[in-house]
Amino acid sequence: MDPDAGLIVFPTLHDLLGVGPPIETHGFFVGHGLLAGGIVFWVEARRRGAKDPRIPSLVLGALLGAGVLSRLGTWAQHLDPSKNLSLGEQLLSGNASILSALVGAWLGVHITKRLVGYRERTGDLFAPAVALAMAIGRIGCLLTENPGTPTGGAWGIVLTPEQAARVGAPAGVGLHPSFVYEIVFHAVAFALLWFWLRHRGIRPGETLTLYIAGYALFRFFVEFVRGNDVAGLGLTRPPALPTRRPAAADRAPGTAVAEGRLRPRRTEQHA
Repeated sequence: MDPDAGLIVFPTLHDLLGVGPPIETHGFFVGHGLLAGGIVFWVEARRRGAKDPRIPSLVLGALLGAGVLSRLGTWAQHLDPSKNLSLGEQLLSGNASILSALVGAWLGVHITKRLVGYRERTGDLFAPAVALAMAIGRIGCLLTENPGTPTGGAWGIVLTPEQAARVGAPAGVGLHPSFVYEIVFHAVAFALLWFWLRHRGIRPGETLTLYIAGYALFRFFVEFVRGNDVAGLGLTRPPALPTRRPAAADRAPGTAVAEGRLRPRRTEQHA
């Protein structure tokens, strides 16, 4: 891939487009991902007849949980606490982790459910919304971050010395487009969720179970070609989260199938 093809590395939209204000590229795509996800959530809630006035509180809880934990998930990067940012600095301007945000969103929803006394499962409302938001948000990562490890061949994203220095990657060699892999995964997941699974009449909440479990497996393998610091055995630190699978997936899909919970439900319920 030609390093001058206009795909990477552009910290602001002005760098990307050559015009306009210096809006942060990553934040722009994450914000639009959240907007698109919100629209999908609203459409799905209307389709399922989920009109409970407490549902907006659950969405707010998810956003707050995701926002806080996305920052805290990358806080303790050094064993020496003095080398880490203060709590306030981390929350305001520290690095953010999408994996930590997923865990935070799950915690936020479940804490809010306890507070407002909401007992129904809401995974089917969140699953397609999260998949679409992730697909769009990862475009921001593709345009601003280390794309991945060397491919060992002539193909891949090739960075100029200036681009490589900005993201801490090797220059002049093909690098795995790991974020492209993620964009494709989440886009395909959204298509499956939106056009097929949500119409299958499976038990409440199981679409989110399948999506999170699938992403956990996919993310484990894609970590071998990610450009993050290696913690050991060729893996970077983030797999600790997806392999533990934040309990947004209450049980593994295999367990659900064994129990017959993926069979069509007998009575109509909103998730």
